Amino acid sequence: MKRLKVLLLVALSSTLLLYGCGKNDEEAATPTLQDIESLPGTDEQPQGEQTIDEPQTEEPQQTDDEAPPQEGMVRSTLTNEWIDGDIEKARPIAIMVPNDSAALPHYNISKADILYEAPVEGGITRTMAVIKDWEDLDRIGNVRSCRDYFVYWSFEWDAIYLHFGGPFYINDIVEKKDTDHITGCAYGDKRTDGLYADTFFRATDKKAPHNAYASANGINKGIEKFKFSKTYRDGYYHAEHFKFAPSKEPNTLEKYSDAISAKEINMTDAYPVTKTAFSYNESDGLYYRSMYGKPDVDAANDNQQLAFKNVFVQFTYHEVRDAKDYLAFQVHDTTRDGYFFTNGKGIHVTWKKSSDYEPTKYYDDDGNEVEVNTGKTMICIVKQGSTFNVDGTTYKSSSKK
Repeated sequence: MKRLKVLLLVALSSTLLLYGCGKNDEEAATPTLQDIESLPGTDEQPQGEQTIDEPQTEEPQQTDDEAPPQEGMVRSTLTNEWIDGDIEKARPIAIMVPNDSAALPHYNISKADILYEAPVEGGITRTMAVIKDWEDLDRIGNVRSCRDYFVYWSFEWDAIYLHFGGPFYINDIVEKKDTDHITGCAYGDKRTDGLYADTFFRATDKKAPHNAYASANGINKGIEKFKFSKTYRDGYYHAEHFKFAPSKEPNTLEKYSDAISAKEINMTDAYPVTKTAFSYNESDGLYYRSMYGKPDVDAANDNQQLAFKNVFVQFTYHEVRDAKDYLAFQVHDTTRDGYFFTNGKGIHVTWKKSSDYEPTKYYDDDGNEVEVNTGKTMICIVKQGSTFNVDGTTYKSSSKK
């Protein structure tokens, strides 16, 4: 089989990693970011104890698969949901979000159309939220540093990538001519490509480094500064990323004789720090995300718990880069497998990604591209060799490669 391009694996180096944001890759004091007492244009004060709204229990309504609910609406190529036609060609943002317990709750991450979670150093994971409709969001994040493999996934959506510095391993990928990124501080060996601190601000209801956020106003200023296109660039975005099942004929996975029951997806073995898990709600057909044994909620959206129609678990080859446990993932591959979950069931899949801007495609065991259901999608990147648990049964990769 043709060997595909592999994410650059840098040899073990005795050189200490340098950070533009300080020794912990985002220094607590960043003089270019102004502290705030409340959100711009609001009376919001620091958060106290959160009240969590319970998942909706009413029966989901069938949508008309033929005609838009309002004139001028179109299908989103990220979720297949109806969206305003004015943003049909708008590029999404892809923003780096920490999963440390001290960083919770997040703000406006429930607005993500696609959410990626992948391990970083120290056993923790980090999240990347891909958000198509971001123009009215005044507090997004919080925001932390880049890991280069996330940038490759952001390419699939032709997204404008937002981060807060990062190790020197990111230098080559973020400085590519066609990488549109904005960083809140210098990175690597004090490089400043894409640096525009005014895209971000620091709130006072959390302590650094977990209090840096992006705002739509700041993002637009950064886009203007760097002259990024706000609409999809010719030759970069592939609108056929997912193959969607018709909304009126959802993919129940019932046609697969080997489909498994999937009411509880527990990622603790693969994500031992965050203990990410998903619980299926039969009333609305969604998987509700938890971390640290608690619902993962959005503080900017009435503490609604994050929920997804589709969940992928994607086994991915990885290597450890150095003594600091920095990782590299092989994001271009044709030899790995995983699982797809929707509507309370799951099937084994294989996945393929052939080049930077090509979408990752998922196939059933007969070689057919899987049909993803209308709604938000969660993609859990798992180290090859790790396991996870579904309804009390442990699953691992069956790939022999």
